[in-house]
Amino acid sequence: MLATLVPAMLLSLAIVAAGGGRAAALPGSTPQYDGQDFDIPDPAKAGRIGQIYRDRCAGCHDTGVDRAPQRTLFSYMSPQSIYRAMTDGKMQVQAHDIASADKVVLAEFLTRRRMDTATKAEPPRCKGRASRFDAEEPPPFEGWGLSPGKTRFIAADLAGIGRENVGRLHLKWAVAFPNAVQMRSAPAVAGGALYVGSHNGGLYAIDRETGCARWIYQAGSEIRTGVVVSPWRAGDRMARPLVYFGDIFGFVYAVDARTGQLVWRIRADDHPNATITAAPALHDGVLLVPVSTMEGVRAPDPSYQCCTSRGAVVALNAATGTVKWKTYMTDTPRAVGKNTNGVTQYGPSGASVWNTPAIDAARRQLYVGTAQNISSPASGTSDAVLALDLDTGKVNWVYQALAGDAMNLACLAGDRANCPGENGPDFDIGGAGAMLVTSADCRQILIAGQKSGHVHALDPDTGRLVWKVKLGRGGMMGGVHFGMAANKDTLFVPINDGPDGRTYSEAARPGIYALDPFTGKAAWSALAN
Repeated sequence: MLATLVPAMLLSLAIVAAGGGRAAALPGSTPQYDGQDFDIPDPAKAGRIGQIYRDRCAGCHDTGVDRAPQRTLFSYMSPQSIYRAMTDGKMQVQAHDIASADKVVLAEFLTRRRMDTATKAEPPRCKGRASRFDAEEPPPFEGWGLSPGKTRFIAADLAGIGRENVGRLHLKWAVAFPNAVQMRSAPAVAGGALYVGSHNGGLYAIDRETGCARWIYQAGSEIRTGVVVSPWRAGDRMARPLVYFGDIFGFVYAVDARTGQLVWRIRADDHPNATITAAPALHDGVLLVPVSTMEGVRAPDPSYQCCTSRGAVVALNAATGTVKWKTYMTDTPRAVGKNTNGVTQYGPSGASVWNTPAIDAARRQLYVGTAQNISSPASGTSDAVLALDLDTGKVNWVYQALAGDAMNLACLAGDRANCPGENGPDFDIGGAGAMLVTSADCRQILIAGQKSGHVHALDPDTGRLVWKVKLGRGGMMGGVHFGMAANKDTLFVPINDGPDGRTYSEAARPGIYALDPFTGKAAWSALAN
């Protein structure tokens, strides 16, 4: 799942991430690093600020303490968010006697960005009619997947966009998100608002007509996941819908859609490198949360005991956040040997879930795809599609698309001590995951896209392979990453095939492919090169 470590951009017609500008000055805006610069890889080389980090922070953030994000993850945060954590957030106690200027320097050092490189100001706050929640407009879609089966298809009559008017689209409004350099949160529409998360950790309720902000909720770290809004009956003015999302540190949130007030917040997994990169799925009062990992980022350190994180799906009571069940994608990691530096190694690990579950209410199942293992031994559940029981989390069946795939970032580093013997190829079931397609005559097929460039069609009852076709060259950044969609008779498959530094025997074939979902037969393609 190396793709989870590479910035991606998700933009709507009305939302842009802005650059440039200057934030209001905070104390100590001129950092001093004892002659060093922002490229220092180790706080031990950062003089006095490094000593502060070692004394106050490293005991948790460098040692794998549960719920403490590891230092490598700080680069995904803004310096402003770390500064806030030390001044009025969860780290107030640890940082209570650190000088304000030193807090600024520490935040800048950990994120490798200066506090004064913020983007433009927050969107303007709504007033009057624009600030009011519209009870007549429940969400038109069931979360990120747009349907329970996650088919991601919007008919032209609902979209209001077709061949005859797409050329007349124009910009209605635009907003900037401060301290954000990327946008990766797919928005949700409901109540007359657009709910979207930002790199700066803010969840924004943006009025759909004007672009003003009704409210802003500040999460603990970057919101990369799509946003899900609970449904209500149109016109029910007593409804209190919730907005669900996850952050890059593995926390799941439920926020009041009307007010932006926090209702509950939990961490989906205790592993210090756990993260949530895909939107949860909401079904019948249960929130189904996929769990991924950032542990592969730590693997290039030859002294790191790689690796113990593993993918999971967690079922939460959507009203309270209490755990109903949790299913891991691998067995519990155990010591399996030592690397070339004599450091203990663990496995199996990985098989992360970085795609939104597809829901099959009739069979009482959900479907997810998994990533590669990140340490040896490779397991039978990596690069796979799994069917889980909706009520218990029990694994009903497993279809493994590729066996023996284990890889982490050590395989691309100078010191490969923690690179698994398998060394890839990193061909997991990516962000597209699996989708359940239903034909006009009620036949059903389960479709999964893989980074190898393959598309797999499975029997949802048994997991048996029905057909398989290779459309792209594939690669760590290739094949099917995101964006598959389907209607009743056509499957739309995007192929990425971007360069990733590796050599392949095939030529890249990026583009869009249309297939018959029940036979795999090609209907048409539009290639990008």
